[in-house]
Amino acid sequence: MKKFFYLVLFCLFLSLISCVINNPKPEECEIIDVKITRISEGSSYDIVFHDNGSDYYYINRGLEQGLNLDSLNAKVLNKTVTLHLPKLLFGTSEHIAQMVIDEEIIYTEF
Repeated sequence: MKKFFYLVLFCLFLSLISCVINNPKPEECEIIDVKITRISEGSSYDIVFHDNGSDYYYINRGLEQGLNLDSLNAKVLNKTVTLHLPKLLFGTSEHIAQMVIDEEIIYTEF
């Protein structure tokens, strides 16, 4: 019974670690193209990008990093952007590691 408890605890620990995004690399990301239909401020100074469906993607603490909602609206609203999203153990994150539009890098963590 004690071994089972430690196994469950270890699996939980691995799951939590897999959700931490630290220093993403291009080869560790899924690349998608998405049309941005709305941009909003999220919690903790995040910038949230919404597509024409129910998906959303965010730049972690983007407002603290000097990004501006008005300039982002002018650059990417109603346009298709290329996003690099870090892969996690159980899927792909909504965290934006890089955003590109027409070969211009709008934001990058690389």
